[in-house]
Amino acid sequence: MTASTQAPPTGCPYRLDPTGSDVQGEASALRERGPATRVLLPGDIPAWSVTDPGLIRRLLTHPDISKDASRHWPAYTSGRLPADWPLRIWVDVRNALSAYGEEHRRLRRPLAAAFSSRRVRALVPQIEKLVHTLLDELQSSGPDEVVDLRARFAWRLPLLVAGAILGVGEDLHDDFRDAVGALFATDLAPEEAGAAQARVYELIGRLIEQKKAKPGDDVTSGLIATQQTGDISDTELRDSLVLLIGAGHETTVNALDHGTVNLLTHRDQLARVLDGEVAWDHLTEEVLRHQAPIATIIMRFAVTDVADEATGVTFARGDALVINYAAAGRDPDAHGPDADKFDTSRTTARDHLAFGHGAHFCLGAELARIEIRIALNALFTRFPDLQLAVPCEDLAPLPSFISNGHVSLPVLLGRPTASPTHSTPAAA
Repeated sequence: MTASTQAPPTGCPYRLDPTGSDVQGEASALRERGPATRVLLPGDIPAWSVTDPGLIRRLLTHPDISKDASRHWPAYTSGRLPADWPLRIWVDVRNALSAYGEEHRRLRRPLAAAFSSRRVRALVPQIEKLVHTLLDELQSSGPDEVVDLRARFAWRLPLLVAGAILGVGEDLHDDFRDAVGALFATDLAPEEAGAAQARVYELIGRLIEQKKAKPGDDVTSGLIATQQTGDISDTELRDSLVLLIGAGHETTVNALDHGTVNLLTHRDQLARVLDGEVAWDHLTEEVLRHQAPIATIIMRFAVTDVADEATGVTFARGDALVINYAAAGRDPDAHGPDADKFDTSRTTARDHLAFGHGAHFCLGAELARIEIRIALNALFTRFPDLQLAVPCEDLAPLPSFISNGHVSLPVLLGRPTASPTHSTPAAA
């Protein structure tokens, strides 16, 4: 069913807007219906949308809440889920994102070492160099020339960092950039979604062949070695790379996007950060809270009947759940009556769920935080007169209720404070 034939997002159950036209408005409407409410996903697939932060934390650590559709979702195991369901990749993949129990621990283990604090912090000089290289390229544009900051900065930095970690060659960078975003679109027709998935797997196959021919000190080569010893299957190898390139990248892109917009539309907040009154790392947490980069994550399943005493909500065995991080980030009970406001002095800024919770907490959370902090610091230090080239309300949202960002971010850079040859890393 295409977006044009969908019923309005009203009634009971609530039909999620596949176009993502108002992520925060929808989050607020869902939150008003209670800690969890019944919704319809594209294709009229029923689920619960969970919005209450406390309930989310309890569910994400509950032993009877699974992410494995092949074991715990009757609609999937019985064949009732259409083969061409546009979001099917989210439940078909066999990686740490969709696994449960010991299977999850087995698939997460070979990824965890690559994202240890020691290895991530060792990447800081490389990240700083990449940031300043991208800013130098931006600076080649005139101060009054409209530049798409999402395409030329927010998108490219996380992809280059991920490429360095995974060993992705430069010949694949642009292809992955163009292909990955489609995995998060929730308004695609079945044939469009199928083509997008096929393209991503084609690129993954090329990456694997390249690393088999020329292994390196990178995560892809490590996963290939694990696959060759029989610890993970061919499918798990491919799907683990889909997870690392896709989900890990999207969070950082959207945080840089929304962080830039928030600072440009709250000049008083920007001044406080630039003056050192607010630390860049605290700003990063408020950016993540205020605009959760992944608005809604799909899917989880009740292994048995799960009753939550605190809210009185019961999820029946086999019920599908989606977690609404956008709603949780602006919950007034957790963040006060002004939770919708962007406030860099907010004392609860760190109490967000943007990176998940429990066993599936994002492996790349520390890396994403470092990238966001370094990139926003360097961007606003280099271009103190940066401004939006269009009114904020004219920024088009991504066509997704999963990914929370903008299609483009047109800006005017203004005059820089450094020459194009500047290469000294900024303080983090």
